[in-house]
Amino acid sequence: MTLHTPAPASPGASAARLIYRKPDVLLDRSTHYCPGCGHGIVHRLLAEIMTELELPAHTIAVAPVGCAVFAYDYLNVDFVEAPHGRAPAVATGIRRVRPEAFVLTYQGDGDLAAIGTAEIVHAAARGERITAIFVNNGIYGMTGGQMAPTTLLGQRTTSSPDGRDAALMGFPIRITEMLAQLPGVTYAARGTVADVAGIGKLKSMIKRACQVQMNGGGFSIVEALSNCPVGWGMTPLESLEHLKGPVVEAYPLGVIVDRGASASAQSGSGGALGRAGAAGESDAPRPREA
Repeated sequence: MTLHTPAPASPGASAARLIYRKPDVLLDRSTHYCPGCGHGIVHRLLAEIMTELELPAHTIAVAPVGCAVFAYDYLNVDFVEAPHGRAPAVATGIRRVRPEAFVLTYQGDGDLAAIGTAEIVHAAARGERITAIFVNNGIYGMTGGQMAPTTLLGQRTTSSPDGRDAALMGFPIRITEMLAQLPGVTYAARGTVADVAGIGKLKSMIKRACQVQMNGGGFSIVEALSNCPVGWGMTPLESLEHLKGPVVEAYPLGVIVDRGASASAQSGSGGALGRAGAAGESDAPRPREA
């Protein structure tokens, strides 16, 4: 994309300047996502960050089951597809046999916070040197719009037609805060795709999470609050307003914990706790604004 400017004042000066270039890692494909879905934004941010950090040649990513099952169609890096919820377990195996690789998981809320709860908790507890991208749209988008562990109280879904009732169905799980309490987690943050400012902050969070792994730190996770216009029964614009209102109220934005990458992190097997593992109670997570 170029921005055209008035004719140059001096001979030989350029008549246009480059303001954006599509990252090479972002493949030119028609999307399978529903109109207004936030997954495409997160894909683009990942592509920009991986290009800036020169990661594509070193990356092995794990795709989930769910809306983002075809993530490998859009990002030109090596991908492995995992069974539903098992991305952290597959990523752990990759880390153990390829200690030099950059290992990335990309999961939705049904995948990470429901069927894959055990895998994500134990990968985080071990301090696996993995970067997890967690796209939370509060619903099972691919399989018919059922209630997810992150569905808001009162929210109607195909499996909670009268709205989520805490007495019957429990409360929404703030999975990122839960993981942040584990000393093996070096970095945990939550951002949003709701507006330009939020997208910019989300990019900074994802970049920081990637740098943690590059610097030898432990487990890192970034939760991206996203919209699902079809599953929520809203227009794309209505879904973005809902995202900025009730969703952010239930899931506050910001960096939850940043224990810092450790120069003494363990290598080889992947159980890189380092400073995070030795932090103890004094490093308990304290939420703060991004």
